[in-house]
Amino acid sequence: MADILDALEAVIRERRGGDPDSSYVARLTAKGRAKIAQKLGEEAVETVIAAIEDDKAALTGEAADLIFHLAVLLADAGLSLDHVRAELARREGVSGIDEKASRAR
Repeated sequence: MADILDALEAVIRERRGGDPDSSYVARLTAKGRAKIAQKLGEEAVETVIAAIEDDKAALTGEAADLIFHLAVLLADAGLSLDHVRAELARREGVSGIDEKASRAR
């Protein structure tokens, strides 16, 4: 069985150029990267609210929405979750404080 995130990315890639009247991914993609990023931000805020309210069911749903919209944004930028996985692997074993300090320079 394929990883669900890999399957999600495949569906997003397939639907990006589809009919905006029948595909949410195509509709969002047609509106441009700024709109995709705005939607990602909205989902991030909704995720935070669910976390603060300690609503586990809502948090789970909002986290799924957040990951979905992140995958759409990455696809629009020509990136994938594999790029994110590689960056996380690069950071493995590095203190978060040290890693953030290295980016500030």
